Amino acid sequence: MFVDEITLKVIAGNGGDGCTSFRREKFVPMGGPDGGNGGRGANIIFKVDKGLKTLVDLRYMKIIKGDKGVNGKGSNKFGSNADDVIINVPLGTTITDLDTNLIIADLIKEDDEVVVAHGGRGGKGNKSFATHDNPAPKFSEKGEPGEIRLIKCELKLLADVGLVGLPSVGKSTLLSQISASKPKIAAYHFTTLSPNLGVVKLKNTKSFVMADLPGLIEGASEGIGLGDKFLRHAMRTKILCHIIDMSGSEGRSPIYDYEVIRKEIEKYSDKLAKKVEVIVANKMDLDSSLNNLEEFKKKYPDKIIFPISAMNNEGIDELLNYLADKLDEIEENNIYENNDLESHMVFKFKNEKPYTITKDGDIWVIKGEQIEKLFNMTKFNEDEAVLRFARKLRGMGVEDELERLGAKRGDEVQILDYIFEFKE
Repeated sequence: MFVDEITLKVIAGNGGDGCTSFRREKFVPMGGPDGGNGGRGANIIFKVDKGLKTLVDLRYMKIIKGDKGVNGKGSNKFGSNADDVIINVPLGTTITDLDTNLIIADLIKEDDEVVVAHGGRGGKGNKSFATHDNPAPKFSEKGEPGEIRLIKCELKLLADVGLVGLPSVGKSTLLSQISASKPKIAAYHFTTLSPNLGVVKLKNTKSFVMADLPGLIEGASEGIGLGDKFLRHAMRTKILCHIIDMSGSEGRSPIYDYEVIRKEIEKYSDKLAKKVEVIVANKMDLDSSLNNLEEFKKKYPDKIIFPISAMNNEGIDELLNYLADKLDEIEENNIYENNDLESHMVFKFKNEKPYTITKDGDIWVIKGEQIEKLFNMTKFNEDEAVLRFARKLRGMGVEDELERLGAKRGDEVQILDYIFEFKE
């Protein structure tokens, strides 16, 4: 089964908890802190597997979750890191964060891999918090939560030449004549329900990859039929090979057929519309084809046209030699605009607070990634840990901001699902 689009939730592993422990040995009455740090949680890694041709293996994996790192122990024993979760995907897979609509990675090389969700770091043990002023801290941290992401995986086939055109114009027949690919062929529309790839090898030792993209129809760019699913594969190609039934054997006009597909391509993507295009006038063995070809050339005198008969294997060598030579001239195009790619650069602006405070009824609600992470890593059953949490919030200016907004001592304050009393 060919599956080329999947939506997944990935949850990286939480870091292991740090340990609160003190050295206890005979004849060592004042043993210091010896709690070890927790281990890192599992990363979720997507890696190219050249042997895969579809995303079908991910179809039923709605959630991918990594293991938590091992907790730290006494005697300065650090917890071990959790094993990373490695997900194999086909070459040409694009991974997009659905919350930001930015592309996390575009896996277009054989050895490509990417960390899609990072595991949380291990919490620090009390040994790590020892200072000159506090040589025996009685608290440690919980592990950092792992990243959670909703992602979309799209497979876009990697091919040098893409065959486009309406159904039953001869794309599959042409591919079967020039490569070892054996696509299903029959005399009815939409025989091809998934893209087929074929490697074309010429006598001069040149070779290239050609993709037979399933038949498009009017309205394909807007999702009618399966067209919008297949147009994405054309984005990878360097040359669009537009196959036209020049005989008009099904009662259609070759000029109209060409204009229908061009309109859909232009609606789908300006970049796709600007790719190098070659017109292949197929079914030239039929009587009506010559007159139709003359009319087509009058309408489009500047188009590069190759008359062929895919059924009789006529005119194909000239087409293939041209495509091979043209591919040598074309430089590798950027697949995405720069602003589509996720950036790891962080910009910090003056006066920008890392949190927001709003009022929901009588409750003050504090939100912010930094505060929520600090909250999740605090062990509230340890008094010193609670004092440290309060001190950190004060240092961020949360207390001053609450007072500025009108909060009074004794008011309720909410962080995540927990409610506290605002007090000294």
